[in-house]
Amino acid sequence: MKIKITPRPFSQRAAPTIISPFLGVRIANRPLRILDFDVEARPLHWISGDYVSKEITAIAWAWIRPNPIVSCYLLGESAAHDMLTAFVAAYKQADLVTGHYIRGYDLPMINGALSEYGLPVLDDKMVQDTKIDLVRRAGLSGSQENLGSMLGLHHPKVKMDQTKWRDANRLTPEGLTLARERVIGDVLQHIELRQRLLALGYLCPPSLWSSGNPHQPEAVYTP
Repeated sequence: MKIKITPRPFSQRAAPTIISPFLGVRIANRPLRILDFDVEARPLHWISGDYVSKEITAIAWAWIRPNPIVSCYLLGESAAHDMLTAFVAAYKQADLVTGHYIRGYDLPMINGALSEYGLPVLDDKMVQDTKIDLVRRAGLSGSQENLGSMLGLHHPKVKMDQTKWRDANRLTPEGLTLARERVIGDVLQHIELRQRLLALGYLCPPSLWSSGNPHQPEAVYTP
């Protein structure tokens, strides 16, 4: 079901200029570098209760610009160490990192994997999370898939049933193709989603994410 959303004038809630990627904003005489990314992971084994350990199977990222090019690394095609170090190299260049629920899932997941391989954890970074930083409004869901559907985005969410997830998690050739389509599709859809939410004034400003405080509370914002 799609809902009609009437944009509010920015005068009612002005978004900081640093989160507008196509407006020519510059830092030190260069364009702002905004990195959008997504992680996929597979369950390994149950620890206790509802907690299950996970292993990163795919990381995809793209610099936000017109016609973004997505970089994608898959476990099974690349070693986990190479996959992580490639992402960290891009992360270090970013002025702002964006994604959906990256504060609560993707960033802590990557830090856990980095620690497991004896690599330094991620530096503190300005982050905008379209789930945690979403202004709560009636009719808006926190799910990326539901938001994409309600807002009628051009890039659809790549759907995966249990059979497809099983193949992807087994890292079979067919599964790797599914994982690649899923993680790249998530990045492309999220770039469009964030732009739409910004245009509607439905995102809180970016804030500092710290590896030393990974479980930061959700943003509280009343427009």
